Amino acid sequence: MLKHFLGNSPKWFKMTMIGFLIFNVFSFFVLGKTITAWLFIGEFIFTLAMALKCYPLQSGGLLAIEALALGLTTPKNAYHEVDQNLEVVLLLVFMVAGIYFMKPLLMYIFSKVFTKIKSKLILSLLFVFLAAILSAFLDALTVTAVLISVAVGFYGVYHKIHSSAAADYDDDGILDRKELSGETLEQFRSFLRSLIMHGVVGTALGGVCTLVGEPQNLLIGERLGWDFVEFFLMMAPITIPVLAAGLLTTVVLETTGWFGFGAKLPKVAAEIIENYTLEEDKKRTDKEKYGLVVQGVSAVLLILGLALHIAPVGFIGLALIIVQTAFMGIIDEHKLGHAFEEALPFTGLLVVFFVIVAMIHDQHLFKPIIDWALQQDIESQPGLFYIANGFLSAISDNVFVATVYVGEVESAFKSGVITREHFEKLAVAINTGTNLPSVATPNGQAAFLFLLTSSLAPLINLSYGKMVKMALPYTIVLGGLGYLMVKIML
Repeated sequence: MLKHFLGNSPKWFKMTMIGFLIFNVFSFFVLGKTITAWLFIGEFIFTLAMALKCYPLQSGGLLAIEALALGLTTPKNAYHEVDQNLEVVLLLVFMVAGIYFMKPLLMYIFSKVFTKIKSKLILSLLFVFLAAILSAFLDALTVTAVLISVAVGFYGVYHKIHSSAAADYDDDGILDRKELSGETLEQFRSFLRSLIMHGVVGTALGGVCTLVGEPQNLLIGERLGWDFVEFFLMMAPITIPVLAAGLLTTVVLETTGWFGFGAKLPKVAAEIIENYTLEEDKKRTDKEKYGLVVQGVSAVLLILGLALHIAPVGFIGLALIIVQTAFMGIIDEHKLGHAFEEALPFTGLLVVFFVIVAMIHDQHLFKPIIDWALQQDIESQPGLFYIANGFLSAISDNVFVATVYVGEVESAFKSGVITREHFEKLAVAINTGTNLPSVATPNGQAAFLFLLTSSLAPLINLSYGKMVKMALPYTIVLGGLGYLMVKIML
């Protein structure tokens, strides 16, 4: 059984999970519900931290099923949590799928930026800024998927020519395979690695700003009744200075070459990619050009729909799917199905989150902690919540942390412990705390984890340790300035 249990995950991880499941039963009958529930939280965070070994849906899902079986929560209460956060589920299911059909347009934009801008510094700034803008209106996971697709495509072109007997011609004659190997190949990898890391940091910078940038944003916004514009304005005093600081950090890193940044695009690689892009433009059919127009119009309608809050975000995403596929002639069910593949595993994991959240509520686990925090000096509370959320988000998952904390704070508001104004301040602290310091590790940001587990990571030698190292300066600047602005503005 152990051979097949949890697939190809390490044996020690399988044994640990079995140990958890057995010990939880013992703890329930010997130590009681409260201690057992705390054990479940620690074990669940462990499964999130081990996401690279085993996707948390299986390992965390087994814990959620056991929590239900032991009566630490009920299916009815877990469903109530899902029901309260249905719009977040619809966001993941429909908005991500809607953006899937917009990928050709996004890839076209990034490809043009990639080839037209010669300065690495300006290119890096544009990648951060474009990723931030797109993530603010679309979804960080989807934007990261586009960045990965662009980078994999360019690496594939380079590798194809590198693998051939003769690479290509330039002004000096024939480029042989040796000229594309060794230091040139490593420099190209380093160039892509730094650019893609700038991009995913950009998704965090933009994702924190708006209602749809990250799943937990919508969850927090719904609890407060904020629409798209109101959410942006509430977060702006913290997020806009942080965005500016993030761009400044990009300049410093690219100028100094610290933390693995600063690599330039080798001349030979630039020639190969530019030639490839020109060929793709020449081969683009009238149907594909028409598709880009449809996607461009859909993007404008999407931004207007979100800004005016004409419907729940999930409905806008569904409308985006319908409009794009109808006008581009995509009517085959199987072609539609591919659009939903990226989001559904995380959607399933989110429902597992809600089971654990229901257990926390039913067992009143966080109430003493929240009560203690709310008894502190009122001016220091937003900073405390920011630090607590930031630390937990860096080691586990920001959606889970935000779900737990905003639920507990909402309960305090409904019971009259805090005012509406203070509830809003704490919500801002929770949102920024879960979004900014969580760039420290791939565990905290779904987009970072998506990149680390993608097909691109081994191609550009992007390991877990290297990712943490490259994210460190951004973590210090974003997390530190975020805390400072929370202290000043809230």
